[in-house]
Amino acid sequence: MAIISPVEGEMDLLKTVAPNVVQSIRAFRVPELQTEAARLGQHFLYAYCLDASTKQQVLGKIATSFGFPKHFGKNFDALSDCLTDLVYKSGTQPGFVVVLEQLPNTSKFDKEARETLLDVFRDAADFWAEKKVAFRVFYSFE
Repeated sequence: MAIISPVEGEMDLLKTVAPNVVQSIRAFRVPELQTEAARLGQHFLYAYCLDASTKQQVLGKIATSFGFPKHFGKNFDALSDCLTDLVYKSGTQPGFVVVLEQLPNTSKFDKEARETLLDVFRDAADFWAEKKVAFRVFYSFE
């Protein structure tokens, strides 16, 4: 059964994507995800990380791109707080489409660091699921 959007005949791009998930971007394209977020009235958060090679640089790119406070600590706990508590305390949220593009694959941002980063986003997806708010994260590696 197809899900029809308010625009007659337009298909829901995210119909096959769970509302609270962290997954590879695969066949999705960033402009289409941005358009879909706007159509759904959800926040679109985008970080392009190609020129980052360390944890601090990746977290700095995310913080700047997402508009985190200047005092953001550039660590995984601070990222978690910004994705959950800080946003939750600011009021009712319509949902989120998050894209982390070109995450580095370097010795200073290795598989363990990438998995920890994605775990922070998985925990945020779980947090928002409990609040019945969609939080979809799409990522790619360089």
